[in-house]
Amino acid sequence: MQYVKLTLIIIQFIMSLALVGVVLFQSGRSNNLGSIGGVADSFLSRGKATTLDAKLAKATAIGAAVYMVLTLVISLL
Repeated sequence: MQYVKLTLIIIQFIMSLALVGVVLFQSGRSNNLGSIGGVADSFLSRGKATTLDAKLAKATAIGAAVYMVLTLVISLL
């Protein structure tokens, strides 16, 4: 049982480093503050689902969910 817990803690540590890296690679939200009334943002966001920022945001959400599940499992062991 201790080996399983140790393995999960190591995986959680690796996930935490990966999450930090993914968040640091994302561009800031303040880049779009220059648009007037948000019209330019809505026009330019049509192809946003395929950009690198969108993929990084999705990876952040999935990584955070995995991290939370690992934390809950480790706490129950």
